[in-house]
Amino acid sequence: MSGYMMGKTEGKAKEWHTHITAVTVNPTYRRLGLASFLCEHLDQATDQEPYNTYFVDLFVRVTNKLAISMYHKLGYSVYRRVVGYYGDGSNENRNKLDDNHDAFDMRKSQTRDVKKETVRENGEKVNVLPYEVVF
Repeated sequence: MSGYMMGKTEGKAKEWHTHITAVTVNPTYRRLGLASFLCEHLDQATDQEPYNTYFVDLFVRVTNKLAISMYHKLGYSVYRRVVGYYGDGSNENRNKLDDNHDAFDMRKSQTRDVKKETVRENGEKVNVLPYEVVF
């Protein structure tokens, strides 16, 4: 297998969205555009009926510069920083940043989000704790 993606639709009202749970590509097949192809395919499939979601989102470790760069090229932006997303849950201070345990919640608005209400600028400066991420 050269790679795969897992995604789902979830949420209610304006939070109805497509979530990319995982994207992985076998090292032999990296840098060929496969991950981008998978992301774009899911984006297109859920930007129409029967799904017609408002946005696509995913979580990526803040240190994963290669993935963040790819997502930016695909039109995603950082919506917020989830402090301690990959941690043990002991951090209760949203201002205690830790690049090894924090994730960016990255989003790309879909056609249905005409006013672009589901994305924001400067999301890197918006910190939340994992329990505050609710859809």
